[in-house]
Amino acid sequence: MITIIAGTNRPNSNTLKVAKYYQNQLAEKGLQTKLFDLQDLPSNFVADNLYGKKTEAFDKIQELITNTSKFLFIIPEYNGSYPGVLKTLIDACAFPESFYDKKACLVGISSGKYGNIRGIEHFNGVCAYLHLHVMPLRLHIPNIKQELNENGEFFMQDTLKFTNQQMDKFVAY
Repeated sequence: MITIIAGTNRPNSNTLKVAKYYQNQLAEKGLQTKLFDLQDLPSNFVADNLYGKKTEAFDKIQELITNTSKFLFIIPEYNGSYPGVLKTLIDACAFPESFYDKKACLVGISSGKYGNIRGIEHFNGVCAYLHLHVMPLRLHIPNIKQELNENGEFFMQDTLKFTNQQMDKFVAY
């Protein structure tokens, strides 16, 4: 199974728009995926699902993660890194079986001009520790508010070219 993770729980996020864009484009390439939006984490997630405690609601999320062989992470920049809620999801998941020796593709987005370069590097370090194999082609999409049209789709030629190239490599990965 292939899962796309929209790496924030912020409502109406550009991250979710990008995740849906990737899901639609990958479907056109014949790759069926599941989309996990971190907004769907239980409201009591932190209090009830860390340090050995688990709820039934999280058991379903854990099953999704365990059954995933390839992940595509869409990661926004939060304070020069990636969102804490994404790290908390990783921390709540069973170790090592959740991510060990699986594959991942990383896409960084930001409102600024660097496309979450630092956050993707920070997250790559976590992936290395988890033995989650990251595809070498990582994208950094800056100025995300100007990159998406009113339908939440990319329209600039260079962005279309690079996202398409990354998706082709992900399908083959």
